[in-house]
Amino acid sequence: MKMMTTRMLISAAREKMKALLSDRRGVAAIEFAFIAPVLLSLYFVTMEVAQGIEANKKVGRIGSMVADLVTQHQAIDSLELEAIMKIGEAILQPYNRTQPRIIVTAIKITNDATPKAVVQWSRKMVDGAFSVDQAKDTVTAVPDKLMIKDTFLIRVTSELDYRPVITWTAEQKASLGLAAAFDNIGMKESYFLRPRMSPTIACTGC
Repeated sequence: MKMMTTRMLISAAREKMKALLSDRRGVAAIEFAFIAPVLLSLYFVTMEVAQGIEANKKVGRIGSMVADLVTQHQAIDSLELEAIMKIGEAILQPYNRTQPRIIVTAIKITNDATPKAVVQWSRKMVDGAFSVDQAKDTVTAVPDKLMIKDTFLIRVTSELDYRPVITWTAEQKASLGLAAAFDNIGMKESYFLRPRMSPTIACTGC
């Protein structure tokens, strides 16, 4: 009798196990629980990459626009130059998590046998504040194809430390390791243009 009871219990357990294994209710919820974090991660990564690419394009547009406006002048003063740089800063909107750095440098290529690129004046905007960048008569770097004797160039460099929408605290950076490398992405573009209205462009107060 005891033997039959044991067999009946085993048989009943087997039937319940079969019923449990064949029960498909709740499978969709379990699958969603596994897939949802992956889908959300892909969404946020795609969003961040798209915004980063757009911000990088805007950094390039800052340089080209500022250079274009400056080279339309025969002469300029520091207040006009600073106003142009503020316009350049506005291009980044609605991005506002960090401020761009904009550097405008006037360069004279000497008429020497071996020409040099010499700074005539410079002005920069960093964190919304304006100051001189490279001192007058400083020798600077210019691409070889632009080293044409007795010519004048305006160089505009725009830089941005891009911060994603999702940022991390110092403690989170330490725990995230490599992931924190995406917390502060350096973007930089430089543009060279020649004056349009005169051979050179003087800047008063620069």
